[in-house]
Amino acid sequence: MSRPTTRVLTVLELLQTHGRMSGSELARRLAVDRRTVRRYIVKLEELGIPITAERGRDGAYMLVAGFKLPPMMFTDDEVLALSVGLLAARGLGLAEAAPAVASAQAKLERVMPATLKKRVRAVDASVTLDISGARATLDNAWLVALSAATQHRERVRLGYRAAREEDSQRDFDPYGLVWRGGRWYVVGMCHLRQGLRTFRLDRVRSVQPLQVHFARPEDFDALAHVTLSVATLPRAHAVEVLLDTDLETARRQVFATLGVLEAVPGGGVRLLGQTDDLDWFARELARLPFAFHIQGPEEMRAVFRARARQLLALADGGAKS
Repeated sequence: MSRPTTRVLTVLELLQTHGRMSGSELARRLAVDRRTVRRYIVKLEELGIPITAERGRDGAYMLVAGFKLPPMMFTDDEVLALSVGLLAARGLGLAEAAPAVASAQAKLERVMPATLKKRVRAVDASVTLDISGARATLDNAWLVALSAATQHRERVRLGYRAAREEDSQRDFDPYGLVWRGGRWYVVGMCHLRQGLRTFRLDRVRSVQPLQVHFARPEDFDALAHVTLSVATLPRAHAVEVLLDTDLETARRQVFATLGVLEAVPGGGVRLLGQTDDLDWFARELARLPFAFHIQGPEEMRAVFRARARQLLALADGGAKS
């Protein structure tokens, strides 16, 4: 920060602290002349800080009665980051997100100059983020409790209801939380199963800190683990496909949820996936820009034949007159 900018902020701090200060006293404190002090006062007024000036040789400056110094001042880039962040929070499946966002934005606007307030409202009115699609509403308490436990490396006792409505209690070391595909997940060491596990937060029933600390593995990637867990979750059909491409290209073209990719010695990439819907899996494969070979199951080949016949019929049917 440049010295003039620092001095302008120092004037603001002095007026907030002392309430009323003469121009000569401000000049003495800042080691500048009174004309320079007046320039600093003008700069503060341009930022939207209301200041009253008393005329005369012994005149003084003071903040308008009732004005409180904001806890922080934001640059344009910081305002943009805050505004987009508040927009994003609305689509993250939190039970109290909408009122919390409105309250936070109102508090920010109360301490912002008019020009920045207009920019915040412009972003809110014109920007749309496609991160909605939350399939379950999450109790904010679980996100807060598990975030704190993750940060402090503190074990918790997790009450959890599985997909089959089975309730369990387990000691759990949370390594990280992830928002993915419209749901919140927590990843960590489950001491009941003695291994890494991923749990959906909308199925959590209780979180109790245990005052026991744990060591998290270095460079643990919670998002990568959740992606792998979702892709390899056992489903009705196990699919294996050989892709005629290299691993880097396959990773760019294949959605992570489709399955696990591994390079094949001698060339090509093996895709191993799980699905309950072979037709959906076939559509995802059909959009790939390179050739592939279905290794199994046999039902997948039948799905592709049926889809190929549909496409040929559409092509042969021509356009509507």
